[in-house]
Amino acid sequence: MTESNGFTGWKSRRRRANVDGGRMHRHEVKVSPEEEAQLLALAEKHRVTIPRLLIEAALNEDSESPSERRDQFMQLSQLQRLIGTVANNINQIARHANSTGVIPAEAAASIAHARRVIIRIDRQLAELAGR
Repeated sequence: MTESNGFTGWKSRRRRANVDGGRMHRHEVKVSPEEEAQLLALAEKHRVTIPRLLIEAALNEDSESPSERRDQFMQLSQLQRLIGTVANNINQIARHANSTGVIPAEAAASIAHARRVIIRIDRQLAELAGR
């Protein structure tokens, strides 16, 4: 799941991915002890190295942080698990209805729940597309 900016998902490495030919240019940035403490805290919060934090902050046009991307990935993963559970539940209801000829009373509630989950997924995808 590597994106063009080197982010590889919520289980990503702290360092950026290697690039063909390596990185030829180097930039030195001097910071005060207070700035260093802030950078260390931010890098730890986002679980990245300070160089990666600085590069992503400077080059990311939509100013989205690694932790924001990780949060969105986690939300989509949770929705994916939820829709799997809902689909399994509806499949069990359909199997029961097909074998007995009786539609269980909870079928309507399960279908309504599935619709709500699908709406949540649509909203999350629309939010991601609007970046």
